[in-house]
Amino acid sequence: MGAALTRYRVIAWIVGVVLILLVVIGMPLKYAFDNPVVVETVGPAHGFLYMIYLVAAFDLSRRADWPLKRMLLVMLAGTVPFVSFYAERRVTGWLARPTERTPEPVAS
Repeated sequence: MGAALTRYRVIAWIVGVVLILLVVIGMPLKYAFDNPVVVETVGPAHGFLYMIYLVAAFDLSRRADWPLKRMLLVMLAGTVPFVSFYAERRVTGWLARPTERTPEPVAS
């Protein structure tokens, strides 16, 4: 599962940075200064990278045996600026710590 986590972490950061570029730089340039060049180049790149993000998140969620709700929330994290960074840290935390199990009672 280590390779799946690494793939997810890398693509989560890439998608997060590209989305921030699109929203913070591209959108103001397009709508305030009538210069759509950043949106026209970064927008399709973000769309393609988001597809890769979805595949990586799905792969990781299946390997980690997450419930459907958690999987969907992690997948949606790539659509809101800065949330993919938060989700990446949470996912890494979930998978880094061992699952806490209560010890089974000893039969006497």
